[in-house]
Amino acid sequence: MDSAAKNAGDDQNLSHRLLQALTADKDELFQLMQEQSAEVLVTALRNPAIDEHHLLALLKRRGLPAELFRAFHSDKSLTEVYAVRLALVCHPETPVHIAQALLPHVYLLDLLKICTIPGIGPDQRLAAERAIIQRLPTQPLGTKLTLARRATSAVAEALLREGLPPVVAACLDNPRLKEGALYQFITSAVATAETISMVARSGRWSGRPNIRLALLKNPRTPKVWFTLFLPGLPPAALREVLATPRLTAAQKSLVRQAMGGAR
Repeated sequence: MDSAAKNAGDDQNLSHRLLQALTADKDELFQLMQEQSAEVLVTALRNPAIDEHHLLALLKRRGLPAELFRAFHSDKSLTEVYAVRLALVCHPETPVHIAQALLPHVYLLDLLKICTIPGIGPDQRLAAERAIIQRLPTQPLGTKLTLARRATSAVAEALLREGLPPVVAACLDNPRLKEGALYQFITSAVATAETISMVARSGRWSGRPNIRLALLKNPRTPKVWFTLFLPGLPPAALREVLATPRLTAAQKSLVRQAMGGAR
């Protein structure tokens, strides 16, 4: 009997809180945004007085119930305000499929911020990177330069593949650019004499053995870099460069001269 009475009391209390969630004024809604009950929170989302300030306060919380994210996803009016949409995408607990549905409606530079937010899950970060990469072909040069300097390694690699000289120069200064991505760029058909020379002039990159070898194995590498880099190579590396079938006759001649001098 006591148990039944307790359950009846709990039900009555919940009913009262649900009614309050639907009818609370703006000030009361801020208090309701701290509720623990998923049912009360989801009901509060239907309150006519709720606005973006309440929603942003709610999305600052951690440990939110899954039902709440489903409610945001099903009611598009809740994410009409850009700040709310961005907060939902940035929330580390937002399910990936919900974040992915919102990413096309997030500004590019905000997507970049999402990639570097502490606590963001790897799936969300990967989805944001993919959204950026998909938009790259239509972006103006200024935006690409900003991304090249600040982007994640995956985005920087995608920018390198476009081969635009100013963007390549900016990518070379990006601290997140990986050696493997640069190596692939140098050995690709996109690399030109101009962009190869940018790499060769880079104090950060040109001294790395794998990068230097990649430069010397590219037929588009200007002869001046053979003149500068070959004397420092050991005989085994010189033989490896000479065995590269793509080199021009003039480049191979320079390698043979260096091999003769190395004896």
